[in-house]
This record gives sequence, C-alpha cells and structure tokens, in this order.
Amino acid sequence: MQWLECTVPGGDDPEELCNALAELGVGGMSIENERDFHDFLENNRACWDYVDEALEESFSGVSRVKFWLSCSAEGENVLAAVRAAGYSVETRVIADEDWENNWKQYYKPLPVGEKLVVVPAWEEQPADGRVALRLDPGLIFGTGSHATTRMCLEAVETLAGSGKRVLDLGCGSGILSIGALVLGCREAVGCDIDPKAPDVAMDNAALNGIGADRFRVYAGDILSDKGMRAALGAGFDIVLANIVADVILPLAPLSREFLAPGGTFVTSGIIEGRQDEIAHALQKAGYTVEKHFCEEEWHCFVCSVRE
Repeated sequence: MQWLECTVPGGDDPEELCNALAELGVGGMSIENERDFHDFLENNRACWDYVDEALEESFSGVSRVKFWLSCSAEGENVLAAVRAAGYSVETRVIADEDWENNWKQYYKPLPVGEKLVVVPAWEEQPADGRVALRLDPGLIFGTGSHATTRMCLEAVETLAGSGKRVLDLGCGSGILSIGALVLGCREAVGCDIDPKAPDVAMDNAALNGIGADRFRVYAGDILSDKGMRAALGAGFDIVLANIVADVILPLAPLSREFLAPGGTFVTSGIIEGRQDEIAHALQKAGYTVEKHFCEEEWHCFVCSVRE
C-alpha cells in the first residue's frame, strides 16, 4: 500500500497546528521541533554521551508537523481540505515496505576481529570460514557496525571458551552475548532497561540455534533494583557492559558482585574525553585495566579484579 507523507510548517505553536489539522480530519501526526529535540536530549543525558552532528543540524531551526494519508480518494479529500484551509503542504509518496525494510539495504555481513562475521538474518553467510553471528536487530541497539560493539566483540573473541559463563549488562539486541555463545561459551545472561530487548535478543539467539537452556534475558534496571541483580546471579567469567559513561560510573563497583574469581569485566560506550574518568572509577572499584582500546573516538576497557 502507498501513503502520502505530508509536511506542514509548524510555526511558533505546532501543537495548536495539530489541533487545527485534527479538525480537518487529519490523524497520526508527528511534531518535529528543534526545542523539543533539545529538551529530549537534556532530559535523557544518561542514555548517551554523543549525538551525531548531522542529526543535530537536521533539527536546526525546524518546526514542522508531519502526517500520513492513504493514497486514496479519502486521503486526497483530507489533503484538499488542509490546503483549502490555507496551509502549505509538501508531500511525497512512500510505500509500506519503505518503512520496514529500506534500512536493510545498508546492513551487510560484517567481519569482526579474527573469527566472527555478523550476518543479517536476510543475507547469505560468506564462505570465508568465519563463525557466523546471525542478527536481526530491528530497532534495538547492536548491529556490530558501531565501534563500541566491535571492540567488545573483539575482546569477547579473546576471552570466550568452553564452559565459561557470560553476563551482558545493557544487552540490547543480544549481539555480545550471542557472540560469546557462538564462540564456545556455555551460558549467557542478558539484561536491558528496554522492555523490548528480551524478545529481540531471544529471537536473535534462535537465529543462531541457541535456546533458553543457554541464554536468558531480563528487562530491568540493575542500578536501582536489588532484586534484579539477585535474579541475574553471580559467578560469571565474563561481564560485559557496553553502555554509556554516566551508567558505567555507578555500575563499576556493582559489577564486581557478578564476577567469578579470576573473571574479566569488559566495558565500552565511553566517548573521547571521558576515558580518564572511567579509568579512575574502575581502579577505585578494585579493577586493574589490562587493556584499553580506542576506535573512532570511543573507548573500551578490559579489566581484571585487583588482588
């Protein structure tokens, strides 16, 4: 099915514009506004350290309302009513499959480290002898293309082994946990604050022939929920945390309770400029930084427990 994506300048009060458009029969509206964009960033600083400059520029000076109409007589009538009311409307035709699948053309098999290749679920596995990690991330973070994910997978590649147990804090799509399992680890547990993560991660595990006997995933906040921390368990040989610096700071001392003796803590998601702060927090938490990687202005630390 085809749709008309319609864009109307929002002016000083896009919410008032939405009310007026609703009176004309428009539904399913989206406001894109520079002020709201910056308010969202300010109120959710714990979720990221870095916002792409191109994304910020795309909202510079923006105030607009978007809505979508079916390419039918009914949709054309609504559009005509909006224009008759004096509103300037830009339109473009989009198809259902554009919404769901266009991004897939940019996601191809990606070699990582010496052994792994991340293979999109809809692509053929390359005949290169690498271990395949099949993935369909959907809207959850973790495709393997981001520097932080690659560095963590490269660290996992050197640490994975038969019989080892893995804990993935902020597991997202499950890519790190599943990577550890296809590389030979016995068991993995994941946790993420996104309630969609358990379903996505378990679906991705199934793509790799991994079931609930080897992988389980929880949704919750381990920083504030002691019960969640207890549910995750302890005695893990590898603990992974590919999150952001503001979460790693309070997580560093808590992470030790999950580790088995001789275990390793791998953490990334640390933007350039905050690596010294994180290194200090790790040392204060009783860790020794064994390795420090940097790629594309992102940092990753591999740590052992200081005796």
